[in-house]
Amino acid sequence: MKQRTVLVVLFDGVQSLDVSGPMEVFAGASRSPGVTYALHTASPGGAPVRCSNGLTLVPNGALGDAAVPDVLLVPGGEGTRTPAPGLIDWLRENAPRADQLVSVCSGALLLAEAGQLDGHRVTTHWAVCEALARNHPAVEVDPDPIFVRDGRLATSAGVTAGIDLALALVEEDHGREVALGVARHLVVFLRRPGNQAQFSAQLTAQTAVRAPLRDVQQWITEHPDEDLSVEALAARAGFSPRHFARAFQAETGLTPGRHVERVRLEQARRLLEDTGDGISAISRASGYGTPEAMRRAFVKALGTAPAEYRRRFRPHPG
Repeated sequence: MKQRTVLVVLFDGVQSLDVSGPMEVFAGASRSPGVTYALHTASPGGAPVRCSNGLTLVPNGALGDAAVPDVLLVPGGEGTRTPAPGLIDWLRENAPRADQLVSVCSGALLLAEAGQLDGHRVTTHWAVCEALARNHPAVEVDPDPIFVRDGRLATSAGVTAGIDLALALVEEDHGREVALGVARHLVVFLRRPGNQAQFSAQLTAQTAVRAPLRDVQQWITEHPDEDLSVEALAARAGFSPRHFARAFQAETGLTPGRHVERVRLEQARRLLEDTGDGISAISRASGYGTPEAMRRAFVKALGTAPAEYRRRFRPHPG
């Protein structure tokens, strides 16, 4: 297979791992016989850029002088909030010319501003999915996957998901063995189980305005194993079930049932991470009742079973 050129766009406020992670994958793959990724970096004007963590990166050259690459990779970072002058115009003109267009993390925001995501299914960091969907209604935003492929366009979730996507691109170009070799060297999954919901804050509901509803929210958090039906919660708040359901959703942005699901999932995750309690005990303490009910909830929300979640995220054995 011919050499493939990869151009990584740099700008002030870029997330350094969005840059270095995929580049390490492509560089690692290039150590295999017959595999060559020619890596280049470029910034507006060719000037050094300061990353969001304070590191300074010196590009190979200026974006205006860069040749059309096979793979154009746009990282994310704080700098996507106020793009460098001319960056969006450069992307609008040059992104369509690349064979593959890739974004990491909030780099999708830059591609969206340049009109490159309209009509496509994409993902980005869970924290900016809502803003991307709101500001660019022609873009189909899927907040759950680690990465999404849509034709020549590939978008990935936050930070380390750029490594997952780069490994997938290497596997597509050169096969599983090459990609697996890189994954082993970097000590990462070739195909990470689960989705990015497992890394996002599960309890995203707003705090209710009225005291009875706030008290119910707090009670749910402290008693996930109790009867949390609408009827039981409404009685605790002193509302009729119908009025309670409407008021709760209006003030928190979630139905009571959905809020309860998130609280129980958060409780189960915490117990799996922080305790040595068995799966049966955790399922009861979290309000699921049975291990099978908890497993279904985990697979639906996180794409992985409780035992696998514990294996991956518990910081100590036992």
